[in-house]
Amino acid sequence: MKFQLIIDRQTEMIISTELFNGKAHDHDLTILKQTTRVDPAILVIGDSGYRGLQKLHPNSLLPIRHKADIDKLTDEQKATRKQSNKSIASIRMKIEHIVGCIKRFKIVAEKYRNRLKRLLLRFNLICGVVNYERNV
Repeated sequence: MKFQLIIDRQTEMIISTELFNGKAHDHDLTILKQTTRVDPAILVIGDSGYRGLQKLHPNSLLPIRHKADIDKLTDEQKATRKQSNKSIASIRMKIEHIVGCIKRFKIVAEKYRNRLKRLLLRFNLICGVVNYERNV
């Protein structure tokens, strides 16, 4: 199973969760296309799983990692690439800490052996507990 989280950057609260069969949806961008409509005014920050997001959502920020992406850059853009990727990584690190808090409950970290019917409900409850713990 595959989960997608939408987290508010300022409050560091989990806003939305989605659940998909990991075999059917291999790409994070495919999940985002099928489930979430994001207002164009909102800045979306993603990891390398969201390659191509700029075409769908112009107000998005992704790290420049792939060699083909680097070859298309000018010399000035190449100079700022390292600083840009560093700032994106520092923002993403906060998100990864939240994901780590969820994984402490082992529902995502290990194989889920209960009925799948209640998995999203349980995952949402865990996200609520994580939101509560982080804001107390």
